[in-house]
Amino acid sequence: MSRTIGFDLDMTLIDSRPGIRAVYEELSRQTGVFIDAELAVSRLGPPLTWELEHWFPAEAVPEMFTRYRAMYPEIAVPRVLAMPGAAEALEAAGRLGRAIVITAKAGPNAALHLDHLGLPHDAVIGDAWREQKAEVLVREGADTYVGDHVHDMDAARIAGVAGIGVPSGPCSADELREAGAAHVVSSLLEVPALLAA
Repeated sequence: MSRTIGFDLDMTLIDSRPGIRAVYEELSRQTGVFIDAELAVSRLGPPLTWELEHWFPAEAVPEMFTRYRAMYPEIAVPRVLAMPGAAEALEAAGRLGRAIVITAKAGPNAALHLDHLGLPHDAVIGDAWREQKAEVLVREGADTYVGDHVHDMDAARIAGVAGIGVPSGPCSADELREAGAAHVVSSLLEVPALLAA
């Protein structure tokens, strides 16, 4: 029976910190507003607007959101690397059926990363966070979701699918377990065997 396996993007399949840091630094330079880019990349996962609200007044956030996303492809994409085992995990999922990427990042920017790095995938769904990720998992008939954040594990739990936690982002292995992960792996290199089992 063909399976559908979902993957988060930032800090799960890709180490997006260098690219995101560079975009925040450029946004800070352009606006003259201090942004602690190192702090911002230490808490990746939630939607972009959540982070922008730390640095800009609420009325400025929509404009900053638009500016950030517009400069993202040129600045961020060339600086980002795949996580160890990302290609292998996606290939393993593809052999079992479909590998889909569900992320809070803008879908077109997510696709740029995957294409730039040559990471195989069957679909990309962007602008999804926690409950929205769960909705996508249900709609796509997924049985597993791989992610680095406790809210990824929340999404898996809400959708009624198995969550595989990877402590490569801001959340520890214990935090991922406490959030309901069915499995916690040390890296994506362990995912192919786990999916096959």
